Amino acid sequence: MIINLSETNSLVGEWLSEIRNVDVQQDRMRFRRNMERLGEIAAYEISKTLEYEDKEITTPMGIATCRVLKAQPVLATILRAGLALHQGLLHYFDKADHAFISAYRKHNHDGSFDISLEYVSSPSIEGQVLILSDPMLATGSSLVKTIEHLEEIGKPSHIHLVVAIACTVGIEYVLRNTKANLTIWAGDIDDELTAKGYIVPGLGDAGDLAFGNKLQQ
Repeated sequence: MIINLSETNSLVGEWLSEIRNVDVQQDRMRFRRNMERLGEIAAYEISKTLEYEDKEITTPMGIATCRVLKAQPVLATILRAGLALHQGLLHYFDKADHAFISAYRKHNHDGSFDISLEYVSSPSIEGQVLILSDPMLATGSSLVKTIEHLEEIGKPSHIHLVVAIACTVGIEYVLRNTKANLTIWAGDIDDELTAKGYIVPGLGDAGDLAFGNKLQQ
């Protein structure tokens, strides 16, 4: 299932307009905060799909029956670009355990690139709902490799993939190359991908915009 959060009128469109805007992007704090906001909205929407149970709560005046989560999801993100989006999810799922993955493009001299995955820290995800965040779903290669590696640790009951901007090419690649029970939540979806694997119009490099330009190696 694919959900484009921009298909209905909401503040998501306002925040995305700032995230994409080359002038507003110069304010790193605002860029990170808008990413957090997208994570918060995605968390709220995902929360509607989870399982709940009744719990009796003692109030100063008596007993109230409340609907609470049966189990917390596990929040996972791809370092470093996903940290702000991850923080937004954490604001809502503040009791969740966390997984962190270092996955990045290792560029070759001929212009091609490989996906390098060097670090994974994860709690048990067997049978759990996993929410995986990464700002950009471009080619889909890093996300597929990340999902494959996480599934070697344990098989989640469902994976919710949260991205700020997705490309149709990347969405198709992910759906074609993973058998996971998967839902994709995108702030917006663009159709064009360059030969170097960048989304157009996209927003640029989310990691650099959030945390500063990295050294090129």
